[in-house]
Amino acid sequence: MDTPFVYDRYVTDRNFIGRKTECNTLRNLLSTKENVTIYGPPKSGKMSVIQQTLFNMRLSGARFIVGEASMFNVRDKNRFLTKFGSGIIRAAASTPAEYEDIITRHLAGTHFVFDRQRFTSFEEVVSLNWDTDADDIKAMLSLPQKIAEDKGIRIYMILEEFQDLMMTDGYEEIFKTMETVLSEADRSKEGCCTFIITGSMLNAMKYIFEEKKYFHRMVEHLPLQPIDDKDIVEHIVKGFLISGKVIERDLAAGAVRLFRADMWYLNHFTAICDSLSKGYMNEGVLMEALRTIISIHEPRFHAMTCNLTDHQISLLKAVLEGETKFSASEVIARYGLNSSANVRRVKDALKKKEILTFNEKDEPVILDPLYRYWLEHHYFEMQ
Repeated sequence: MDTPFVYDRYVTDRNFIGRKTECNTLRNLLSTKENVTIYGPPKSGKMSVIQQTLFNMRLSGARFIVGEASMFNVRDKNRFLTKFGSGIIRAAASTPAEYEDIITRHLAGTHFVFDRQRFTSFEEVVSLNWDTDADDIKAMLSLPQKIAEDKGIRIYMILEEFQDLMMTDGYEEIFKTMETVLSEADRSKEGCCTFIITGSMLNAMKYIFEEKKYFHRMVEHLPLQPIDDKDIVEHIVKGFLISGKVIERDLAAGAVRLFRADMWYLNHFTAICDSLSKGYMNEGVLMEALRTIISIHEPRFHAMTCNLTDHQISLLKAVLEGETKFSASEVIARYGLNSSANVRRVKDALKKKEILTFNEKDEPVILDPLYRYWLEHHYFEMQ
């Protein structure tokens, strides 16, 4: 059923709200052939911004090819390279003969082949006849640029969950080779490949691009700003009106505050509300929907919390109670954090688990807004 409250996939066109600035900025960056990185917590709208931008560009008549490859299930170098190759080749060609032609011409002298038997059995576009070496890595990462030059068209290569490459042995070699490929790309030609690199592990992406400074001055970071509360309230009110239902703006605004303007949770929440009522959305309906969405996510929250040490739980409680100076002696004593050195270890551990991050003012932020609510009201039972 068509619904404005979409939470199971990225959104575009009439279901896309807010973030016009980000879309315009991304469009300008892509138009000038700049590589871009976008990172934020899971379901924070990264892919929606990308796809809405590409949607707008197509409407204006722009011609381009989009290749995609996700790193979320990549654990070794060979898997990354064949998946990367499949993503771009499938975008640029449509038949086995075309696949074979691209590999034969652009990956000649490498260990990559088009194996018709494996393609027939497993739909494998790129196969290996030996372990890869340094030349293979560079040849594969250069493939989108070669195809773009050959076809005289722009290619946008989307790499999703980029931080997961760090689970691959020798990921530094991949990063360094990719830096070489980006620096050598001839952006003066019309046929050019631009990379859009995304990641939902915020701290891991910060580590790559901000701490270790991989791809320094080769990739532009596009930060995602919160969607304006008024735009979200309007989206909720109009969404219910479509199905002949009514919600007071104050109640919608309260939901936006509870979920801290997180559109994925809000769309999920309002979809539940939509299913619970045939008419007026009162506070009782919203509370029932809140109980439902918490029951869906509670097993995950419970597993996350059981995996924390006592010190990590204590620091989270300190965050919820408004503390920011965790190394202050009175804070250490109040929450049993032992020492400032231990505080640093606890903070690092929570960052690696992608539960906590710190903004530009070094203020703590619990990344998942519903997990924050669950901790506050269910785990710690704070008033």
